[in-house]
Amino acid sequence: MRRELPNGLELDDDAGRVPIEQLHEFLSSQAYWAIGRPYGVVTRLVREASRVVGLYDGERLVGFCRAVTDGIAFVYLADVYVDPAYRGSGLGVELVREMIEHGPYAARKWLLHTEDAQGLYEKFGFAAPSSRVMERPAR
Repeated sequence: MRRELPNGLELDDDAGRVPIEQLHEFLSSQAYWAIGRPYGVVTRLVREASRVVGLYDGERLVGFCRAVTDGIAFVYLADVYVDPAYRGSGLGVELVREMIEHGPYAARKWLLHTEDAQGLYEKFGFAAPSSRVMERPAR
């Protein structure tokens, strides 16, 4: 899938196109959930994702998200970001819409964690977790 957006931007779900160096730089230094994440881990997360969607300005990666799934019942959305210089014009909405509504997992249950973007995800039907949700943090 490749989809053109206004101002010469483009969404693309080709994992082979993702410039790992650019992705790693952002995630490991600016994304609160991934500060210090090693380069090799970022490489594997892209390679082993069920689907990735990149937001590009030419060849420059300016947004990204990835999904993993059990293939049957649920999909987990992760590492969603838009470069701060590109925020405020609806690109996060387009990125998440492409992943959730236009991809192969549109009919599945979606899960995610976020500390600061609840309003974005509410647009796609995400809600606060119920009393049934439990989490075991990484050790």
